[in-house]
Amino acid sequence: QVQLVESGGGLVQAGGSLRLSCAASGLTFSSYSMGWFRHAPGKEREFVAATTWSGGSTDYADSVKGRFTISRDNSKSTVYLQMNSPKPEDTAVYYCAAGSPRSPVPPTIATRYYYWGQGTQVTVSS
Repeated sequence: QVQLVESGGGLVQAGGSLRLSCAASGLTFSSYSMGWFRHAPGKEREFVAATTWSGGSTDYADSVKGRFTISRDNSKSTVYLQMNSPKPEDTAVYYCAAGSPRSPVPPTIATRYYYWGQGTQVTVSS
């Protein structure tokens, strides 16, 4: 079956850096758009970043644009989220997701994703 396994979360100081990874199995990874979402206590789940199946196009939430970078390695069936200069408000559980095969644009809506990981906690201290 399809599995998405996130790793790399933890405690980081504001202004530092952290890289999340999401390893996929059970699907043709190179055909799927990949996205990162996050869910903070008391808030709605929100879109963070997405990339198309080829990695040729990406999209970001305004709140992370210029600080976070999504990338993928199709040879390793892995997608990454590089978090630079994180802020305390970035504290959340981060989820990776796979969906929208061969979409020409990176999907930003959760309903466009079919498979989800279990999440990894990121805590940013001030």
